[in-house]
Amino acid sequence: MQKGVITISWIRYIVAYVFIISGLMKFISPELGQVFISLPLPSPMSTMYVIALIEMICGIFILFNKWTRIATIPLMVIMLAALLLTKIPTLHSGFIQFAFNARLDIAMLVLLFLIFSQSSRG
Repeated sequence: MQKGVITISWIRYIVAYVFIISGLMKFISPELGQVFISLPLPSPMSTMYVIALIEMICGIFILFNKWTRIATIPLMVIMLAALLLTKIPTLHSGFIQFAFNARLDIAMLVLLFLIFSQSSRG
């Protein structure tokens, strides 16, 4: 195998791991519900469960390299929404605090974009 193929495979595994675990935790950790309740979302708990399902399903698609281009799109939307709703408001504490709070969201967005751009269009 080519070196680039191995690298993108590892990136897919890592991204899949993060989203599958994130989705599972939303179902089993009541504390995460409190975060969603504090956000300006319609039906925050229902929204959390829908997001959890999307994260798990798309994470599984990415893990098994099936429909990866399609699977990355809703995950990028989720990460952008997380940045806008939960990280941008921390800018009042200073840029360094924002950068610290947003580090995983930004890293995941970059990795999702890399997977999207490296996935076959067919």
